[in-house]
Amino acid sequence: MGSSPVYELDHEVESGYVSGCSSEASSPEIYFTKPHLAFLNRQLQDLEPQEILYWCVTTLPSLFQETAFGLTGLTTLEMLSKMKIPRPQMVNLLFFDTLHHFPETLRLIDRIRGRFPLVNLHIYKPAGADSAKEFARQHGERLWETNDQLYDWLAKVEPAQRAYRELRVSAVLTGRRRSQGGKRGDIDVVEVDEAGLVKVNAFANWSFDQVRNYIKANDVPYNELLDRGYKSVGDWHSTEPVKAGEGERTGRWQGQQKTECGIHNPRSKFAQFLREQELKKQQEALHQALGLELEIAS
Repeated sequence: MGSSPVYELDHEVESGYVSGCSSEASSPEIYFTKPHLAFLNRQLQDLEPQEILYWCVTTLPSLFQETAFGLTGLTTLEMLSKMKIPRPQMVNLLFFDTLHHFPETLRLIDRIRGRFPLVNLHIYKPAGADSAKEFARQHGERLWETNDQLYDWLAKVEPAQRAYRELRVSAVLTGRRRSQGGKRGDIDVVEVDEAGLVKVNAFANWSFDQVRNYIKANDVPYNELLDRGYKSVGDWHSTEPVKAGEGERTGRWQGQQKTECGIHNPRSKFAQFLREQELKKQQEALHQALGLELEIAS
């Protein structure tokens, strides 16, 4: 299939794992026992990304690709566009617009639309905000500095969970690779998160040079920031160029003990964080009420 606008649509059980829709009354679309999942990872471990993607498209229902249009995501798109598969399912895109992406990233989206016109692009933004100004008005200036966990929840995790729910996503293709280091250093090809969402890391074994060379060899549009020393591109406020010899994600969250934006962190971490935030609000409201009572009494 030749490369080709992307249409924009705004808007564990003990015996094994079930898909992300397992809380619904209907039966889960995907179910893996733990031994089955281990077997799949042994079988897929030594395959090339194209072979893993073929397995995904022919095996996993309700499959989507999560991407911020980095090199691995673009390579995934290009490989999928060239697959010869009888009765293939369309793998639509999920882009989580934090409202703080680089202008270069947003411009790239228009070029991708031109190359892959048959792919639907679902864009999800923070609830109730369409711009960085609106986000700051609602949650305060530079929230990523004052409360980075809350920022991750509002800008990335909640929109992702909303997308999974509304689109009934059962499985996603990610751009994670072991060569990126950090928590990604030992990822499996197929993972299942706490809510049962299947995550496939088809390029787990590939390096930065391999995806970059594939993009150049196939003349795929890419983020122009990569020509200015950037290797991993996220929000403008937490992404820097990297020096020669540094890891490709070294430019993310410099000076912080942080390697992930939140989407790939355990959901229980954010559930606990939200409980703590709610408790803090309740305590502040109680202290305020007590202060008023003391004021009135005096």
